Amino acid sequence: MTELPITVAHETPAHASVIDRLHQRTFGPGRFARTAFRLRENVPPDYTLSFTAHVGTMMVGSVRQTPIFIGTSPAILLGPLTVEPPFRAVGIGARLMNICMDEARTLGHQLVLLVGDEPYYRRFGFKVVPHGRIAMPGPVDPGRLLIAELNEGAFEGISGPARSSLA
Repeated sequence: MTELPITVAHETPAHASVIDRLHQRTFGPGRFARTAFRLRENVPPDYTLSFTAHVGTMMVGSVRQTPIFIGTSPAILLGPLTVEPPFRAVGIGARLMNICMDEARTLGHQLVLLVGDEPYYRRFGFKVVPHGRIAMPGPVDPGRLLIAELNEGAFEGISGPARSSLA
C-alpha cells in the first residue's frame, strides 16, 4: 500500500462546519443523545488539544478534547475521534490519538476521560474507570468509561461527577 501524505494540524473555529458534517456522516443523528455529548454541549473544544487530519485539502479525520471536571479536579474529555470510513485502515486515528495525548501531556494536563472501546484505546494508556468513581450526566456502559493518567498516580483519590464546569 502506498503511504498517504497526511497532514495533521490544530483544529480552528473555521473547521467547525466541516467537522460537523464529518460527525454527521460517521455518527449519524444519534450522536446528540450520547452522554458524552452532554458534557460537550455548549462548550467549545480546546483548540490547543484538538486536531484535524488532511489528505491534500480534504479533511479525513478529527479529534477533539474539551475541558471538564471530575469532582473538583480538572480533566479533559477526549472525543469524538472520527476518521472518514475509506481512510480508517491507514492509521489516521492512531496518529491523531498520539498527537492529542502528547500535546495534553506537554501542556500539563493530568487526566483524559472518554467513552469508547477499551480494546482500541488501551494502547494509548486508557483503562476502565473503577465502578462508581465517576458519575456521568446520563447512562453509559461502565465498561466503556475510560480514563488515562498522563502522569502516574494522577487519578488517585479523584472521584465525583463529570461535568463541564464547577458551577
